[in-house]
Amino acid sequence: MFSKSRNLHRRMKITKEARNLSRQLFQMSLTDGRLDRAKVNSLVQSVIAEKPRHYQGGLEAYQRLLRLEMEKRHAVIESAAPLGDGTANAIVSSLKQKYGEDLTTEFSVNPELIGGMRIKIGSDVWDGSVRQRLSKLQSLL
Repeated sequence: MFSKSRNLHRRMKITKEARNLSRQLFQMSLTDGRLDRAKVNSLVQSVIAEKPRHYQGGLEAYQRLLRLEMEKRHAVIESAAPLGDGTANAIVSSLKQKYGEDLTTEFSVNPELIGGMRIKIGSDVWDGSVRQRLSKLQSLL
């Protein structure tokens, strides 16, 4: 029983070390608060070449941090019907003012929204759809 708890403690310690490595790598990947692809590639290559302790777990956690950061720079804009060019350009312009010029956008049509639109950027979600309003109304009744 003692060896099981010791092994569990070791796994937790490994996870903590890998997490620390991933955080260090992530911080070194930023230039002016933005991901620098050249730095990311260079860091990954150097970690693979050096193979520090727990590097595989660190790289997996680093990959997760990179994915989350990239999601913060990508907007998914769903609407019940196709948006006109003027409306789409106004939305993109507004979002870029708030999130930065490097924001990428993706438009899609989702008839299940019934009307309105939903915008998702990272963990931020603005849902102005008719479906959302109906769901709120239904929960109140």
